[in-house]
Amino acid sequence: MVGEHRWPVVLLPGGILPAGPAYQALLAELGDGVDARAKDLEMYAGATVPPHGYSLETEVEGIRRVADDAGFESFHLVGYSAGGASSLAFASGHPERLRSLALMEPAWAGRTGQTPEEAAVFDRFRAIPKLTPDRIMPAFIRTQLANGVEPPPSPPGPPPPWMPSRLTGIGGFMGAFDAFEPDFDVLRRFDRPVYFALGGRGNPDLYARMAERLAGVFPDFTLDVFEERHHFDPPHRVEPARLAATLRGFWTRAETSYG
Repeated sequence: MVGEHRWPVVLLPGGILPAGPAYQALLAELGDGVDARAKDLEMYAGATVPPHGYSLETEVEGIRRVADDAGFESFHLVGYSAGGASSLAFASGHPERLRSLALMEPAWAGRTGQTPEEAAVFDRFRAIPKLTPDRIMPAFIRTQLANGVEPPPSPPGPPPPWMPSRLTGIGGFMGAFDAFEPDFDVLRRFDRPVYFALGGRGNPDLYARMAERLAGVFPDFTLDVFEERHHFDPPHRVEPARLAATLRGFWTRAETSYG
């Protein structure tokens, strides 16, 4: 970094934890070097979940609005899980706005090129919203872990007030994912760096296969495996110092190489 330069960054969380607590540790490690906007998902912005007419384009418009309000003509975009799917959708629709794209186990990367194993995992996801409320979250978690990996313990105390909306949101996200296919011709021409953080303890038929697909799409793709992590103890919360150092190097390369 030179002088007073600060990286313009938009960060999107997953479909469960709000953006503030999700990115608190990472933003603390990044310090004053970023001009960051940690943005909650549009899924939860209205009175109903999902909002009327919700789609991934709703999230794309939300990213554009936050970037415009911040005065970011171009920016670095970071997305985890449902936020990663939304970030990939934004790159598909507005590639000219991005200096780089960082994906942390995005929840959806389209059907194009899916292996039968990956497709079977999404069939399991589609069945989850039909379960009783007490079974939704355990099934959602279990589907994303490798065999033999124990689910994280439930946090002590009563559920946070936003949790019921998250159970409803899972079905809303699945409907939005099924209705959206990224423009892979645009993504193949995307010449900015793309980073993918992958947990080594996740379901090997899900994010690892997705990363392999996307590595064959983006011209400049970096895979970073966090061997001890999975989707529910992600690096931005559990290894924020390592991730912050990696992102700083990634953003420096993006701005040095591409201007």
